[in-house]
Amino acid sequence: MLLKMNKMKNQKGFTLIELMIVIAISAYRKRSYDSSAQSDLRNAATAQEAYFVDASEYADTSATLIGATYGLYLSDKVVFSVRNATGESYSMKAQHPSGEHSYIIKGPGGSVSKYN
Repeated sequence: MLLKMNKMKNQKGFTLIELMIVIAISAYRKRSYDSSAQSDLRNAATAQEAYFVDASEYADTSATLIGATYGLYLSDKVVFSVRNATGESYSMKAQHPSGEHSYIIKGPGGSVSKYN
């Protein structure tokens, strides 16, 4: 019996509960990254509307919206782009490289939806 207990002490590896915790943390982090991308898109829509008030058209580049003038600040590592913009509508995309999905928003008045 003592020999068997010594063998168990020398075993290395993860227990099932440890593995489940790692998987849960990984899933939580991916959801968090995706939430950052979604939040940034909602903020970008607000920035687009502010730009529209000034220019009577929507911004066709992300650089126009980012910064203090229109108040768009992106979360760390979120990749954001304006896909299409005209005088009447816009389409923007965001994703975090460590997240699971890309998201788009079409406006004015659109909601964030999964792109893939």
